[in-house]
Amino acid sequence: MAHHGAVLDNQKVPRISELWTLYEKEVQLSGPPIATNLIEHLSCAFQSKNPEHEAPVRFVITESNSRSFRCEVGIYTEDIPLKARCFDSIFEFRRRSLANLDRFNSVLIVPTGIGAEVGGHDGDAGAVARLLGQACDTLITHPNVVNASDINELPSNGLYVEGSILTRFMMGTIGLQRVRSNRVLAVLDNHVDELFVNAAINSVNGARATYGLDCPQIVVLDPPIKLISEYAPSGRAVGRVENLEVLLEVLESLRGSYAAVAISSVIRVTHEFHWSYFASDGTMVNPWGGVEAVTTHAVSSIMNIPSAHSPMFESQEISNIDPGVVDPRMAAEAVSLTFLQSILKGLMRAPRVITDPVAMNHHSVLTAADVSCLVIPDGCLGLPTLAALEHGIPVIAVRRNRNIMKNDLSLLPWKEGQFIRVENYLEAVGVMTALKAGLALDSVKRPIFPAPIHQTAISETCKRD
Repeated sequence: MAHHGAVLDNQKVPRISELWTLYEKEVQLSGPPIATNLIEHLSCAFQSKNPEHEAPVRFVITESNSRSFRCEVGIYTEDIPLKARCFDSIFEFRRRSLANLDRFNSVLIVPTGIGAEVGGHDGDAGAVARLLGQACDTLITHPNVVNASDINELPSNGLYVEGSILTRFMMGTIGLQRVRSNRVLAVLDNHVDELFVNAAINSVNGARATYGLDCPQIVVLDPPIKLISEYAPSGRAVGRVENLEVLLEVLESLRGSYAAVAISSVIRVTHEFHWSYFASDGTMVNPWGGVEAVTTHAVSSIMNIPSAHSPMFESQEISNIDPGVVDPRMAAEAVSLTFLQSILKGLMRAPRVITDPVAMNHHSVLTAADVSCLVIPDGCLGLPTLAALEHGIPVIAVRRNRNIMKNDLSLLPWKEGQFIRVENYLEAVGVMTALKAGLALDSVKRPIFPAPIHQTAISETCKRD
């Protein structure tokens, strides 16, 4: 089969490992003592239960109470001890020493695979990103928010940041530097049907010709990586990845020739899901996004580069399915063949990952010290939210972005006024604007109550002194 891209000869590339794989598992962790750093507690509790050769790349708390945390963890399995792995622990946390008040920068997160009413489908939180972008100087968000098959409407002041990179950014261990453009390597599955390989190659070349994408080369991966979609006990979309070492070997062998990687591969799902998903009117959790997220978390963590994934159709039979007129949140997905343009546009200007502590102090680099607020769906609890808690960053939780997570965020040990629950994203913008203006939220609500008065009695000793 002839291809208009490079097919890597895997025999000529040194093998990194034969056994690397990705999967997700459920872990029950005990609740912490009062006034304990939650990140440190969860890190210790997880490590005490986990084998040394398993490294977490994604961490989600699906349900919590005062006694325990039910967690689902994306695991990267190595055939070498954990101490020798090539990336830092996701639990590493560096508390910011101060908050930079020169600009108002917001982080917007809608986690992948949780059935979020807004942002749980095909980039249907894009309008929310544009709305919130109007209320801040910089909006830092991730692919799930704005990826909509062949549409990506990231606001002009937005930064497109892969999920694991965004987590590390919030944890204070890396910085982000804006770029004019990236060299984006495209890695495609060697699909059994040449139609889909050619369509993906045409998508990349179309991006080069129309909006100036810099793509050093297209690699057709043979054998391909294998992504398998599954559902976790909580109902989250998750999955398993096999042959990850093939992709990592390609990226290692070409290191230095690219700054970001776009991956397009088949995701194996139950055949009837293609029908039932579109027929569900948005009630079914998107089965594709979860395994994509754990894949890019691993790639970006290991390689320290922006990455994004788009699915390939399994066959022409599936690509020819006519779902009819679908829920608007799924419509962009129903009219695309390759789903590639959203990730190519995003990666083209995705910020550079800065790991050098000295370089992180440069004025052009954004760090956790520059974050003014975090906006999340209510009930969503992961490392970015816990990092905001520890940093003292205000967190705005949107109640009406319903999802399947079961956490009462108000029970966390917030500082006074740090946690703000709102009904919708329109109200979230109002809160962001008030925070930016330095207004107490109570001052613009009615009724407004008098400030409480507390009288302190002066002791006789103090009077004599």
